[in-house]
Amino acid sequence: MNLTLFTDFALRALMRLAGEPTRSFATSEIAAEFGISRNHLAKVVRDLADAGFINTQRGAGGGFRLARPPQAITLGEVVRALEERHALVECFRGDGGNCVLTPRCRLKARLAAAREAFMRELDTTTLAECAYPARAKRPAPSAA
Repeated sequence: MNLTLFTDFALRALMRLAGEPTRSFATSEIAAEFGISRNHLAKVVRDLADAGFINTQRGAGGGFRLARPPQAITLGEVVRALEERHALVECFRGDGGNCVLTPRCRLKARLAAAREAFMRELDTTTLAECAYPARAKRPAPSAA
């Protein structure tokens, strides 16, 4: 299984939000912390909001935060929401693709079973279990 970079960025952002679930974050803050393009992360944030995982607020004091407690969001539901537009293989596309092996292919059912096993495993893990806490602030050096 291979998740898109888009989903990877989304999971990183959600894990960071889960580390401080009552706090709002600016896109630029998360982008800088994880070395992600701010513009790319803005698209991720939009999709996460559209899927109901986060709430966003524009303007001064705005940002984004989890829409639900991190214990109530599984990795499986996040991956399903963000990866649904990407077929694992061509024949899984909505239009069936152009695979010449269809309809006698013996691989498709096994790939579908593997995908479901992968998703079932992700369904057993919540964001709370993967929370990425803030880095501890280093104390200022004391003058000696």
